[in-house]
Formats: sequence, structure tokens, C-alpha cells
Amino acid sequence: MKLSVLFPAAAFGLSFGLCQTTLAETLLVGPGGNPSSLRQAVAAAHDGDVIELLQGVYRGETVVVPAKTLTLRGSGKGAVFDAEGKIAEGKALWVLRGGNITVDNVEFRGARADDANGAGIRLEAGHLKVQNCRFFDNENGILTSNDIDAELEIDASVFADAPRVVGGLYHLLYVGRIGKFSVTGSRFQHGFEGHLLKSRARESHINYNLIVDGPGGEASYEVDLPNAGEVWMIGNVISQSAGSQNPVVVAYGAEGGHWPRNTLYMAHNTLINHKTLPAWFLRLWRDKLPPDTDVYAVNNLSIGLGVFEWGASGHFSGNAHARQSVLVDADTNGFELAAGGSLHGAGVDPTHVGGQDLSPKAEFKMPVGTRPLPPLTRWSPGAFQGVSR
Repeated sequence: MKLSVLFPAAAFGLSFGLCQTTLAETLLVGPGGNPSSLRQAVAAAHDGDVIELLQGVYRGETVVVPAKTLTLRGSGKGAVFDAEGKIAEGKALWVLRGGNITVDNVEFRGARADDANGAGIRLEAGHLKVQNCRFFDNENGILTSNDIDAELEIDASVFADAPRVVGGLYHLLYVGRIGKFSVTGSRFQHGFEGHLLKSRARESHINYNLIVDGPGGEASYEVDLPNAGEVWMIGNVISQSAGSQNPVVVAYGAEGGHWPRNTLYMAHNTLINHKTLPAWFLRLWRDKLPPDTDVYAVNNLSIGLGVFEWGASGHFSGNAHARQSVLVDADTNGFELAAGGSLHGAGVDPTHVGGQDLSPKAEFKMPVGTRPLPPLTRWSPGAFQGVSR
């Protein structure tokens, strides 16, 4: 790999020119356009290149990325893109046209648009992988198109601090009708009126995340799956704040099934209600869903006032309901089962459920990320198995 401020042949001599089509380049970008701007680097980059974003704050710098295969990577403590009233094409700080893009160690702040759909990243097509990134105070952290061929993969990232605008209905993450979406080891917190995580994807894989609105949060649904589809939710902590604007924690099929196959697999999640009024931990809109829609829910743990299975017909086993005292300390993110409780080992075998292995292979690890679980023979309800390390 070669390193370039912008144009590698000029920087390293003509002898490198013959290799440019086969060797990946690293193009350096810095705040204020020094040594080059992000727009310049994107225009100059070829498939396979890496755009290295030097540590610092990039104020009002937006970009439209054409369909290429690129990695955009923040160095050191990361690159922070602060909108400061600027947005590309009236859509997002970064608009991605397609291709195969990886974004690593970048922070997006303050995206606003005239249509109230401003986003840190707008994915219009292609495959996007986001890792170790942070999204704060955006109308949408990430917003996707409805391209059936698009895919979004998120790992170890943070989505937080929805704008506190009455009637805004901003979502921390809004996934449209794309082909496949996955999020792992990530945190969602401090919504306002909108949802923490909303996905209309054909396939949604939501595993080992901390979806906890937290003190001061006022989200509506914590997880909204309005068009159903095939959904796997394994090993998440999903917590509704005392200020939540809606009693539903996980919603499936509120707008009817859009996809030919609709199945919800929900295993080893810890669902918490901090409100003094009852929560609807899982709500299904059976009257709007196709009759062949299946629901498999095993070894989920619901905490606080509310109902889990009521009105949500399907295959339910090993689920438990308890008071908050069964956890170490939910108020300080101690979501593990307290020592000596009766729920340890009280779950059922989740390895053969509806033709799926729904056993957790990992657990969320603070502040972001996951840690692997060893093979187990006894299972406890909830997101944490109490395995000593």
C-alpha cells in the first residue's frame, strides 16, 4: 500500500504510475482541507483505496461518494464531522451512491435538512459497513433508501441524542426497505418522540446491543419493525425510560407485512420498563400480518410492569418475568442476573427453535462491542449468561 496526500503519481514519481491500477492507495485528508479535503480525496480515489481522515473536527464539510469500493477511516481518537448548518444535496453529511464502503472511527453531528430527514450518512445503494462510529444530535443517524439490493452492516457504534423538537419524530437509526441489515455490539440512547431503532429491511439481524433510552430519554418504541420481514433479535438489552412516549418496547408489523416471508426470532433479550405504567414488551399487529407469519420467542427476560406474551401468539418457551431486583443494578448498566437467583439455568435449550439455532454466541461488552460466549449446556433467560471470566 502506498501513501499519498492526494495524487500518488505526483507524490512518488512516475515509476509508480504503472502500479496505480493494482495497488491500493492511502489518501490523507485533514480538517480545513489540509493536506486535502474529503471531496478532493473522494474524487481522486480508485476502487480499493483508503481515505485516512486525520484526527480533528471537520466543520461544515459534506460529501457525495460515488459508487466505489473505499474505506474511509478516522485516525487516532477519530474524525468528527459537525454539520454546522451544511448538508449535501439536502440529505446528509455524507451521501453514499453505492459500491462497497467501509466507514471506521468517524463521528457525525448535527445533521439537519429542510424535509427534517437530515442524516449523518444517507445510504442510497450498495453495501455499507459502519464500525466504531458515533452519531449524535442528527435527525437520523443513518438513513437508507428503499433499494432491495442495498445492505447495511453496523458494529460497535453509538447512536444517541435525538434533537428535542416536539413533533419531529426523529429516529436514531432508520433502515428502509433494503435487502439486509445487521447491527451488533452497538448502543442506542436518548431518543425523543421517535424510535431508537427502526428497520423496514427484508432481513434484520439485531444482536448483542444495548438499546437503552436511559435517564432523560423520551423515545417512543425502542425497536420498531413496521413492515415485519425476517428478524433475528438475540442477546440485546432493550430498556424503556421513565419518560417514554409510548408503552410499546418492541413493535412488529404495525404497518403490515411488506415482504414474502415474515418471521420474528426473539431469544435471550432482557427487556426493561422503567415507567410506573405497564409496558407492552412485545406487540404484534396480527390483523395486519399475513396468516403464515411465525413468532419464536425463547428465554427472554422482561423486567418491570408490563406484558410480554399477551396478544403475541406464537411459539413461546423459557421466557421469564421478574422485578428489577433480579439484576445486579439496572440503573448503573448492571444488567446481569444477580448471584444466587432462581433464574440462573432456568431457560430452555435455544439451539433448535423453528429450524434455527437461537443460542447467543456473544454478549454486549461496555462501552461498545461484544465478547464471545463459550459453548453452554444450561441457559438462563436474558442477555447475560453469568459466565465467569
